[in-house]
Amino acid sequence: MKQYKNVTIFDHPLIKHKVAILRDERTSMKEFRELIEEITTLMTFECLKEDVPTEERQVRTPLEVCTQQVIKDDSIVVVPILRAGLGMVNGVHVLFPTAKVGHIGLYRNEETLEPCEYYAKFPTGIEDKLVLIVDPMLATGGSACDAIQMLKKRGCKHIKFMAVIGAPEGVSRVAEAHPDVHIFVSTLDRCLNEKGYILPGLGDAGDRLFGTK
Repeated sequence: MKQYKNVTIFDHPLIKHKVAILRDERTSMKEFRELIEEITTLMTFECLKEDVPTEERQVRTPLEVCTQQVIKDDSIVVVPILRAGLGMVNGVHVLFPTAKVGHIGLYRNEETLEPCEYYAKFPTGIEDKLVLIVDPMLATGGSACDAIQMLKKRGCKHIKFMAVIGAPEGVSRVAEAHPDVHIFVSTLDRCLNEKGYILPGLGDAGDRLFGTK
């Protein structure tokens, strides 16, 4: 795959270990859900380590008063792409428990493989926040591109996208369509099959998260 300045592919042994268990078809729904959250937390730490909005605050220790950097209140919004993206929200909240949550509902047309919108709900003032879009699978890139465009139309200027598993086709599509959006992927897989599923992948993330078929 072509190298893009706005794409980060993680290369961390702990994430690789967790992804290996995540892929296994024998992994239970409970363990799958926990692994998605754990991987998301590890990725969030790296994804937001450099440009989280901060401010100075005076803190009194048992010995004296000092100045500390703290994260600005109400500065981050997590936006899961329904439904599988819901599985990543708690992983972000481990590090940013006060982050507000928006929702984007998209489903894939099984004939065209293109996304169709059915729901959108965002916190007030989202255009001024750092927005983190989350979805476990970045396959064709259609849903990701549509979600990003929906947020840009609402005035959002600081957007990041985070996926657990990505296909080269989807990563390239989003990177080229939105060069101003940084894309974070824990693992880059081989390719898409004829139905638009990632190989080797992990199956349908939504089904495995929620116990549906």
